[in-house]
Amino acid sequence: MKLKYALVHEWLTPEATGGSELVVQEILKHIDADLYALIDFESVNPKSYLYQRKIGTTFLQNFPFARSGVQKYLPFLPIAIEQLDLRNYDIILSSYHAVAKGVLTSPQQLHICYCHAPMRYVWDMTFDYLRDSRAGRGISGILTRYLLHQLRQWDVISSNRVDYFIANSQHTARRIWRCYRRSAEVIYPPVNVDRFSFASQKQDFYLTVSRLVGYKKISLIVQAFNQLNLPLVVIGSGAELKQIQKIAKPNIQVLGWQPDHVVEQYMQQAKAFIYAAYEDFGIAPVEAQACGTPVIAYGAGGTSETVRDLRTSGSQGTGILFPAQTEAAIVEAVHAFEQYRSFFQPEIARFHALKFHPEVFQERYLNFIDRAYQDFQTRLQIRLDSLKSS
Repeated sequence: MKLKYALVHEWLTPEATGGSELVVQEILKHIDADLYALIDFESVNPKSYLYQRKIGTTFLQNFPFARSGVQKYLPFLPIAIEQLDLRNYDIILSSYHAVAKGVLTSPQQLHICYCHAPMRYVWDMTFDYLRDSRAGRGISGILTRYLLHQLRQWDVISSNRVDYFIANSQHTARRIWRCYRRSAEVIYPPVNVDRFSFASQKQDFYLTVSRLVGYKKISLIVQAFNQLNLPLVVIGSGAELKQIQKIAKPNIQVLGWQPDHVVEQYMQQAKAFIYAAYEDFGIAPVEAQACGTPVIAYGAGGTSETVRDLRTSGSQGTGILFPAQTEAAIVEAVHAFEQYRSFFQPEIARFHALKFHPEVFQERYLNFIDRAYQDFQTRLQIRLDSLKSS
């Protein structure tokens, strides 16, 4: 009997093109699954791989301005995801960082959750969210705190609807244990390393490529290079673009958004790639290493697993990790890179990046589903036998 699969993601819009969407795309290459999401505006996008695909959605699809960010309807997200009727499927696969794992299933259905991160704004980033949002102050601040409290409770309750967790990094696996007291298998997400050509010869400039938003800490990198007076190229667009252009000194080029082929060229040629964000995985540092380009990164979260420090790994190192998101730490890391860069071997970085190739993800993810299904069926049979004998 052919098993029926459903794949549940958070939201599908042309603006949502991050690592979680790449995981969904890779899963659909290898598993014939019906796709569901809170909202979908990709199936009507001619440029999308999901164009004209039938996708199940929730009542939020028809809410005003949902396309520009369904998160504005945060109180409704748990209720909405629970309205998806998945009773006709044998295996439920969820791609989760907000509410996707909260779908309702029966005891006979296997639910495997690929967790990109436990809901950040109700756990790790609660106080950042309250400090930076107008909703975090005054009477509305009290209501917001209560809402986040309720969401935390729902998030823990809905974790019990998952049979098996997969984490996108060891860092995320630790967060899953801390929030839900559930263990998770670590399967790193697919990175399209084949898109980036290897180049051993580098030019004399540093590079950062990112969305220009607060938590990416691009302004911090720019301020550090204002002190260093070394050449830096900044590629990306976002809310902080004008601010970054304003503070950047002449040694820094702020190029804004650039097409893929330009990004790839700069990645190949850069002396080193700078990354200061705190991420659960972080794709860009792996892409840089695929080019044979060393990475100078904040040594917390996923980058502590994907970048090997030259100071401790020697010739097997792929960059430098710095301990804090401060200008001083970045400045010190760049000086350390200049001191240890003779140890760096571009071929080693490329080889290291291949560990995150989509084929590696495919093999590990599909094998995990097979093992989980066999284990689930065995446990289900044991429970049925126990009920018959009682």
